Formats: sequence, C-alpha cells, structure tokens
Amino acid sequence: MHREYITHRRVPTIQEYEKICIEVGWKDYINFEVAEQSLDQSLFGVVVEFRGEVVGMGRVVGDGAIYFYIQDIAVVPMHRSRGIGDLIMTAITQYLQEHAPEKAFVGLFSSQGKESFYNRHGFNKHEGMTGMFGVIHGGEIK
Repeated sequence: MHREYITHRRVPTIQEYEKICIEVGWKDYINFEVAEQSLDQSLFGVVVEFRGEVVGMGRVVGDGAIYFYIQDIAVVPMHRSRGIGDLIMTAITQYLQEHAPEKAFVGLFSSQGKESFYNRHGFNKHEGMTGMFGVIHGGEIK
C-alpha cells in the first residue's frame, strides 16, 4: 500500500461523489439531483485521498438501530488493486462494530465477481435468503 493514501472518516462531498460515480461508470444509475440529500442522511462515510484527491469512497445508510446497509463502495479505476477497498471496508467495519447493536442486520449488494472481496470482510450469502431490489421508473417499481 502506498503511504500517500489517507483515510478520512467522513461522507464525500457532492462534488467528490459525482466525480467518483462518473469515473466508475455509475452516471446512468445515480439521480444526481437528489444525491446531496442522500449523502446528508448517511450514518457514516469514508473517503480515501491520494495527494489531496478523493479516489475511493463508501458509506453506511439505514435506520441506525436495526438495519445498516453498506452503499457506494467505489474506487476510481486508476487506483484499483492497491488495497483502497480494504481501507474503506476496514473503516466501515470499525464503525459498525462501534455503533451497531447486537443482532443488527448489515446488508450490501455486491457487483458480480466481487463477492470474494466482501467475503473477506465477513459478508456471505445466507441459506434461505435472496437479495432483491427494484428501481423507480416512471413512478413504478421495476
């Protein structure tokens, strides 16, 4: 790991969030008109900087009591495979260990092919449970 990577326990700014989302190919999947409101309601955030520029991010959302969801784990392509994802997940795991009560549910969606990364951080598929989601399009869940 390069010593110039610095982890900050904070939510990304809207400018940092938009930049990273675009760099990782999420531009068509994020509604940037409401992204700042979403960021403001995060329970926890982490960013990783390289020479003053944010190159990775992650956050925790949820009700802060029973349900916690890990969202927006992203590292810009130029800085991948350098342990930045591990820095982000370590900060998130520490936050959860400090703030989530016994029996809290911690969920996330993994990109296909990235499951082993999250397995290393304690996340696994569970027998009898299937992750599902819908997206609002034209006022309907699809």
